[in-house]
Amino acid sequence: MTVTDAETPRRLPPFPEELVASTAFLLKRLGFVAKEQAFDAYESAGLGPYHHAVLIALGENSHETQGAVADALGYDRGQMVGLLDELEEQGLVERKRDPSDRRRHIVKLTPEGKRMLVRLRALSKRIEDEFLAPLDEEERGQLHALLLRLAEHHLPRRGPLVLPPARR
Repeated sequence: MTVTDAETPRRLPPFPEELVASTAFLLKRLGFVAKEQAFDAYESAGLGPYHHAVLIALGENSHETQGAVADALGYDRGQMVGLLDELEEQGLVERKRDPSDRRRHIVKLTPEGKRMLVRLRALSKRIEDEFLAPLDEEERGQLHALLLRLAEHHLPRRGPLVLPPARR
């Protein structure tokens, strides 16, 4: 069997050397790749990474209102309404008016939402493992520590970024 030109992926020219020498450029380009790979992988679950983040925030039980979840994730509150609508349509979350403040909605994971969160955590781990495959465990830890330092510097309003004991 021979491979025709139409079946061979076209190799793109290399990036200019000045850009390859830029750490910020590499972070941006790799961010695009990671985002594309994540969206492709999450598509099989019928959700996206943004939905997963909402389920994670709700799973921590520390963010129970729509506004608190949006603020915790840095999402636009209008965007949050759409994401919650989609999660609610799939039976993964339920919203109820806050009895003490009728303007707010309390959001909770349903039992199916908890099961989906377990599946999405496994999917996320697989995506991360595939993306970081060229790095060994020590290098992954170093990269993560450096990214945490950058995040604490550039995202100061988030406060200290503390990892749970299992990830330290």
